[in-house]
Amino acid sequence: MLGSDKRKNRRYPSIARVRIPKAFSGDALLKDISITGCRIECTMQVDVKEESPYTLTLYPEDTSEIGSFDLVTECKWLRPGSYSCDIGFDIKESPRGKNFQKYVDYLSWRSGT
Repeated sequence: MLGSDKRKNRRYPSIARVRIPKAFSGDALLKDISITGCRIECTMQVDVKEESPYTLTLYPEDTSEIGSFDLVTECKWLRPGSYSCDIGFDIKESPRGKNFQKYVDYLSWRSGT
């Protein structure tokens, strides 16, 4: 994973819920997101493989007043830990891009940038 100072697009911290039905049941936590990638944290057993495609459904925090949306992604890396697992994804497309763009704009506004 590239350091944040080497990224093309700024990552914004998030507390959205994420579901990836193809990989696990239940919710994960969206740790950060940009227009090109995101990182999630799972506290459960996951069946995710690097370089494989996944559709993520994001449920932004209620204060954003933005509805859920899907992202078509590709897993780039996994970092298992003792309690959780971080997973990095490249975002390939957002079938309903308006909510995705509104969410990134909201996170940018919230972080003051």
